[in-house]
Amino acid sequence: MTVLSCARGALVVLAAVALTGCTTTRTTGGGRVGVDREQTMLVSSAEVDRSAAKAYQEAMHAAQSKKLLNRDAQQTERVRAIARRLIPVTAAFRPDAPGWKWEVNVVSSKDLNAWCMPGGKIAVYTGLIEQLQITDDELAGVMGHEIAHALREHGREKAGQAAGLNVAAAIGGALIGAYFGVDSGLGQSVIGGVGDLAFMRPNSREMEQEADRMGVELAARAGYDPSAAISLWEKMGRVSGGQPPQWLSTHPSHGSRIADLRVYAQRVEPLYLAARQSR
Repeated sequence: MTVLSCARGALVVLAAVALTGCTTTRTTGGGRVGVDREQTMLVSSAEVDRSAAKAYQEAMHAAQSKKLLNRDAQQTERVRAIARRLIPVTAAFRPDAPGWKWEVNVVSSKDLNAWCMPGGKIAVYTGLIEQLQITDDELAGVMGHEIAHALREHGREKAGQAAGLNVAAAIGGALIGAYFGVDSGLGQSVIGGVGDLAFMRPNSREMEQEADRMGVELAARAGYDPSAAISLWEKMGRVSGGQPPQWLSTHPSHGSRIADLRVYAQRVEPLYLAARQSR
């Protein structure tokens, strides 16, 4: 097949996807932090959620088969307890989110990593907890950030970039590529069954900034100190020698991220104080 015919084929698929699923929307309310960017979507949320759920189940199955899933009951309950406080307050950004089919698991891995797939599929890696000696407030900041990506449907927004490939396989492969990375052993074991040609592009800096800001608000509304996001990134910088780990290589620079978090943590401080008083 020639390059020209391949290009024509990709354009045909792109046009078909655009005609059937392209919308410009605001996926969330702005909240106290004021995230209100309009997003262009090329695929339906239902399609992305189905692919994400399938990819998540395959990932958890792979972890379980390697005896890496929820090995420490106390650690797993700690993570799930934080999630139980964060999930209800997602309604501040979108009323439907508390009713999602949320799943929360802990994967034994030395990686400093956590993620939340579309539809509320969360994984936290033990490396993040143990290497950083992470506090509950800091862990809530990480999880709030990752949940914010799901609320904003950043995965769906980027899935349109996979147009030109088989859409279902592309979305599944793209999600796995984004959340595990091409060098992850666990990721590779899952990618093979989903589609290894469709790795998702990394989150843009704009998306990361949105997730940072929404993450501190989610933490604050759940009664966790939003300023802990700052100490978290300071720890991350020390552990990684001043540079973010590989999974954060496209995120905002360390200094600019902390400066932005200081502003927005202060903005949501009243929410935190109110939540603490009501608990």
